[in-house]
Amino acid sequence: MRSAEEHEWPRNAAIIGAGTMGLGVAESFAAAGIRVRLCDATPELSKEASEQVVERARGHAEADLLAAEVVDRAKHEIEAADNIPGAVRDVDLVFEAVPEDLDLKRDVLATCANAALPEAVIASNTSSLPMDELAKSIEHPQRFLGTHWFNPPEWTPGVEVIPAASTDPEVIEQVMEFLRAIGKRPAVVGSGPGFVANRIQMALFREALACVEDGLASPEEVDEVVRSCFGFRMPFFGPFQIADMAGLDVYASVLETLEQGLGERFRVPAALRELVEQGRTGTKSGAGFLTYSDEERKQLLLERDRRYAALNKLLNGLPPLEAGQDEGTS
Repeated sequence: MRSAEEHEWPRNAAIIGAGTMGLGVAESFAAAGIRVRLCDATPELSKEASEQVVERARGHAEADLLAAEVVDRAKHEIEAADNIPGAVRDVDLVFEAVPEDLDLKRDVLATCANAALPEAVIASNTSSLPMDELAKSIEHPQRFLGTHWFNPPEWTPGVEVIPAASTDPEVIEQVMEFLRAIGKRPAVVGSGPGFVANRIQMALFREALACVEDGLASPEEVDEVVRSCFGFRMPFFGPFQIADMAGLDVYASVLETLEQGLGERFRVPAALRELVEQGRTGTKSGAGFLTYSDEERKQLLLERDRRYAALNKLLNGLPPLEAGQDEGTS
């Protein structure tokens, strides 16, 4: 997390729901110098949650993950609210993070919208719920959108930003600029089932489980293959650029083999086959899903090698995580 002391918006925020995500986001906001009102189901739970954020920040500072000054910010910039209207009454940003229940979220969002300033941006943190359904609960729905933060929210840089059909484009850009200012890497995605991250993550998990059920490997071995093979590359490159560097003709050939052995779910997608037939096989041909000049291709591959070497050095210096060891902070 990094401070955004010079940001003009938001100066203050309300976080409604103090579970794992709400607490982590509260710490992120406090670290950025934003005043936060934290509201949970009861005044007692809200007070307890505000104290928890301070303890989390203290633990992170003691582990040299945060500057010590963030602990003081958490003490002084986060206050507990007795109820939703009191939390949202004059803030710039309302961040709703109650459990993933459509009816509950609609009720909470309606209460937020009725009590907040008309110009306050309202964001619902959700991993799957449809934005247009949630927007029906909002007065002035042009100021509403979804965000999908990932656990642990203090450290995971990615945030999916999911507009509703009614969302004002200026609100989208305002939220994107704010997230970038506090060190996040936001991406605007559509409101389809699971958005993007969970759709891909669940497809990965489904196949990982199938590998275990088919007797190819144990869960421990599958985890090792994922994190040390293609997972090793994914901090730096997404699936399209990785495919371009590997060769789209290679991908098509692998998929053909998988289809023969595992069925139609691995059929070569038409978009991939068309690119290969056009000779767009990736970096080696200068074009695949993306296009590359000779200089861009040279620099990309060199930078890839630099990053992989640096990550490999880092990983080799870390002790392995034992089964059951907590890999996150919440």
